Amino acid sequence: MKIGVLGTGTVGQTIATKLVEVGHEVTLGSRTANNEKAVAWAKATGKGAAAGTFEQVGASSDIVFNCTLGSGALEALHMAKESNLAGKIVIDVSNPLDGSKGMPPSLFVSNTDSLGEQIQRAFPKAKVVKTLNTMWCGLMVNPRMLPEPHVNFLAGNDAAAKTTVKGLLKSFGWRDEELFDLGDITSARGMESWLPLWLRIFGATKNGAFNLKLVSAKPA
Repeated sequence: MKIGVLGTGTVGQTIATKLVEVGHEVTLGSRTANNEKAVAWAKATGKGAAAGTFEQVGASSDIVFNCTLGSGALEALHMAKESNLAGKIVIDVSNPLDGSKGMPPSLFVSNTDSLGEQIQRAFPKAKVVKTLNTMWCGLMVNPRMLPEPHVNFLAGNDAAAKTTVKGLLKSFGWRDEELFDLGDITSARGMESWLPLWLRIFGATKNGAFNLKLVSAKPA
């Protein structure tokens, strides 16, 4: 499958590398065709890896991962072109973090809206699936590094798109029972709202290799 990844930071490169490892053709996208990080990643990764602009990624990919900073997500996706994204799955991994008032960052959208919803509204013909945003990128692509089962949430309006995304996630090592479908894209509000607590836990432990586990009482 041809998959595009928007964003050349640690998250984008981590996901792009894993996608190549599991057999996909991957283009790492940025604002310019000769972005140093993207070109260096493609060269180091080798076969199956390429660098390109956001627009080239949108045009050439069957599925697009949005791994940009939340503050630049809509701009990057607009640069990928709405017409290129129509009918395609857009996997949104970004978070609406705002560090302009100091650390830890706050959320620039919350409670009654989410970045996932903003993306879906801006690109109504795309099939937006929110997932993987609630954890460190190392766990995104290597969930088995934790000794116990843990959970990865999904949210999106298109059931078939979420099924396809689950297949991709399982190729990363996620298990069926760990993939928790929260419902439509409005569920992204809760997923993104986890970030302030995640950041506090990370600040206290200095360790990003942790995740959520759901434990339910058995019915009486």
